[in-house]
Amino acid sequence: MQAGRFVSGALLAVGLMLVGCGGPVVEDAEAQDLTSREDAAPNCNGVYYEHTYYSDDTYMNVVGFRGCDCAFWSSFGRTSAFVESYYGTCR
Repeated sequence: MQAGRFVSGALLAVGLMLVGCGGPVVEDAEAQDLTSREDAAPNCNGVYYEHTYYSDDTYMNVVGFRGCDCAFWSSFGRTSAFVESYYGTCR
């Protein structure tokens, strides 16, 4: 009795492996495109702002920065929900 169950289970496992356990393989076009892209930097002509991003609500650990200094845009790190922002005018 146990030998029959073992053989039935083994045949089922081998059958599933041969079939591939599912439907046809679907090609994912996005997964194959591994090239990087470079977006244009924002135009800071006459705009001044700073956004400093922190890891948590203690505002102690900076994890990123985005800003425009009237003519030049700068960025590093990542954004988060914890942000301090400053805005100004350009001369």
